[in-house]
Amino acid sequence: MRTWLYVGWPLLLAALSCPGSALAVEPPGGFRALFNGSDLDGWHGWRHEAFMKRQEMSPEECAARTKELTEDARQHWSVENSELVNDGYGSYLATDGEFRDFELRLEYKTVAHADSGIYLKATPQVQIWDYTDPQKFRMGAHLGSGGLWNNPPGTAGKDPLVLADRRLGEWNSFRIVQVGERTSVWLNDALVVDNVIQDHYYDRESPLPIRGSVILQTHGGEIRWRNLFIRELTANEANSVIAGHRRQAFTPLFDGTDLTGWQGAVEDYEIINGAIRCKQGHGGLLLTQEEYANFTVRLEFRLPAAGNNGLAIRSSGEGDPAYFGMCELQVIDSDHPKYTGRIDPRQTHGSAYGIVAAEGGYLRPTGEWNFQEVTIDGSRVRVELNGTIILDADLAAVTEHMGNRPHPGKDRTSGYFGFSGHNDPVEFRNISIRVLPGTSS
Repeated sequence: MRTWLYVGWPLLLAALSCPGSALAVEPPGGFRALFNGSDLDGWHGWRHEAFMKRQEMSPEECAARTKELTEDARQHWSVENSELVNDGYGSYLATDGEFRDFELRLEYKTVAHADSGIYLKATPQVQIWDYTDPQKFRMGAHLGSGGLWNNPPGTAGKDPLVLADRRLGEWNSFRIVQVGERTSVWLNDALVVDNVIQDHYYDRESPLPIRGSVILQTHGGEIRWRNLFIRELTANEANSVIAGHRRQAFTPLFDGTDLTGWQGAVEDYEIINGAIRCKQGHGGLLLTQEEYANFTVRLEFRLPAAGNNGLAIRSSGEGDPAYFGMCELQVIDSDHPKYTGRIDPRQTHGSAYGIVAAEGGYLRPTGEWNFQEVTIDGSRVRVELNGTIILDADLAAVTEHMGNRPHPGKDRTSGYFGFSGHNDPVEFRNISIRVLPGTSS
């Protein structure tokens, strides 16, 4: 599995236009303006190849190419009446700032036959087009704007849930919320994309970069933009966004007050402020009293510096769950210097210990709460961390294990869920489960 290094663009770029009128509308509470209504300060030119090739560029080459694209953008972008205007040609326009979890609001107005979009984390795209253009009906234009156009055909989010475009010549408004890869889009107050994973167009095998620019696409017809505002979400806000989706389908495993429903090393764990915490210097298995076969579990966890624990999956209740259960999913501060470069990739956070490595780099800073969703379906394991899928693997297909040590429990079809403490005060809260249907034979 590959992990992308997202190289930021230079922040100090020359303005693309002369000062003009003041910002038309003040940002809503908590938001800040991406476009100041008078010039293009805070933006730079961008093209597709910028993403593809900059992984191989030096910082100097990257800066030179950015300058070249920005100069090209000057020829096609302008400001009129506090509106950001593109003539349908030239380089795209990207924010100098990069964003992780955010709410984006903006308005746009376009013309007949035009085609445009909004890139999130520098990756295409929330689609904008002329929904009345019959030449594009075969591509889905008649379904309307707002879909995640670059998601694979037939997958969630590619087409909008409803047609919500206003007539050509009228202003349309977008509200976009993105946490990790999870993306929701409202067009003119209608929900058109509901908590869908946005595909990584440039590398289908990898998750989206952890952060990136907002980019405005130009594509063959004039488009106008105004009132572009963004609000970056706190960790707790971002976790709440994901947890709120289909919450009613999940059953709590922990009520925040005691360990009713749990068994095993109950004396080695404590309840602190509504969370289960492994006692310092203690460990062992804390398991549910009920066994599960296929399920999705949601939880929040908080790591101390260099903290280490694990999720026991289909544990037998005896022995090391990494070997005698289906697997142990690592819960570890693997970005800490204690571990960086010193552990096997199959020991990093979210990995099926010793079996399959997860994508790295998606933990929140130490001391913040992380949201994780784990789905076990037959022999498949999927781990979604803070809205980003970091592991999706079929353990039955794995034949090489770390240290060539066998995993006799890997093929277990049911067992207990729980925590595998390793002497560190790792905390867990808001733990809930959804039982899934049995695996088809």
